Amino acid sequence: MRKIVFLDADTIGADIDMSPISSLGEYTSYPFTKPEEVFERIQDCDVLIVNKVIMGKEQIDAAPNLKLICVAATGTNNIDIPYANSKGVIVKNAIGYSTDSVVQITFSLVMALVNQVAYFDDAVKSGKYSNGRLFTDVSKIFWQLKGKKYGVVGLGNIGSRVAKIAQAFEMDVVYYPTSGVAHSDEFKAVSLDELMQECDIVSIHAPLNERTNDLIKYEHLKQMKKSAYIINLGRGGIINEADLVQALNENLIAGAGVDVFTKEPLPKDSPYFNIKDMSKVILTPHIGWASQEARTCLVEKIAENIRNNS
Repeated sequence: MRKIVFLDADTIGADIDMSPISSLGEYTSYPFTKPEEVFERIQDCDVLIVNKVIMGKEQIDAAPNLKLICVAATGTNNIDIPYANSKGVIVKNAIGYSTDSVVQITFSLVMALVNQVAYFDDAVKSGKYSNGRLFTDVSKIFWQLKGKKYGVVGLGNIGSRVAKIAQAFEMDVVYYPTSGVAHSDEFKAVSLDELMQECDIVSIHAPLNERTNDLIKYEHLKQMKKSAYIINLGRGGIINEADLVQALNENLIAGAGVDVFTKEPLPKDSPYFNIKDMSKVILTPHIGWASQEARTCLVEKIAENIRNNS
């Protein structure tokens, strides 16, 4: 019977049924694993499941029976895949499980920012609206999506869905191909500079790699319209965080929605805590992928990878 070890099972959540995985062998799960605990916990396993735990050369060598690493995510930057493959270890990630969830959170951030939801909600709850004379609060400007331009950085599965929904709002949609190669017949590819200069909303849905790391810096942010918003549902390192904070503090852009960070959990000394006007930003704790349905689908995809590859 295959021995299956999950090193950071708490990333899935206690509400999700793990039986699709646990039924496939002798299953051991750990809520969280520190780097120094990895070696002892994996030494007898045949199948290893990790979300964010790093598996480099030393870790892989510590598991002589290891045949399969299942990443409980799409990104595999925490795994030394070439070394794993050289040792005959298969690495499998999960693809497509969170698309609907990420797209939904993307537009929740877009709508909350553009429609000034927090401001108007507070206007009622604080009593400001009740104490006024007008039936409508017109003290805060917001604009319609229709007729505006939406820019997508990374037109993969998620970016394509975001683009189509933006199009449903009758927005003009363009994208920047982070691979450097235009690949869509439906949407226009533009340079990063053009996208930043022309778009009213820019949203990021790209993986973190050598082409996207620190992709968007101050020089790009200052090209944006002062009324524009930037949304990051890709990876934290794609936007230079200190530069984004500077742009917000200098009122170069209207606001930002950020769900991913360079370091997670967000450190207490993060530049984001230096934003002068927090009403201009929505910060969420990497929840884009994590709807209940998406996490259930993730478990099913991990189980499928185990059945098919071990």
